[in-house]
Amino acid sequence: MANTVFCKKYQKEMEALDRAPLPGAKGQEVLQNVSKQAWQEWQLLQTMMINEKQLNLMQPESRKYIMAQMDKFFNNEETDKVTGYVSPDDIMEL
Repeated sequence: MANTVFCKKYQKEMEALDRAPLPGAKGQEVLQNVSKQAWQEWQLLQTMMINEKQLNLMQPESRKYIMAQMDKFFNNEETDKVTGYVSPDDIMEL
């Protein structure tokens, strides 16, 4: 059976990441508190944010913004919206 972690996003035991997704203390924090599913969902949202907001992650302010959004996402707080995104659930209602 795969390793599990108590996911702070979903508030239940879920499959854990295989390794820290980020360097340093922040990576260890994510590894110990975020499930594989939550991390994959964050990666999708992060990609949309980077593309839509045309962020340059070489710039410290862009990295700071993304890290703040990541913390909000995993803490179930409202993140900035991606305006061009339509969720599959919304399409099904049409």
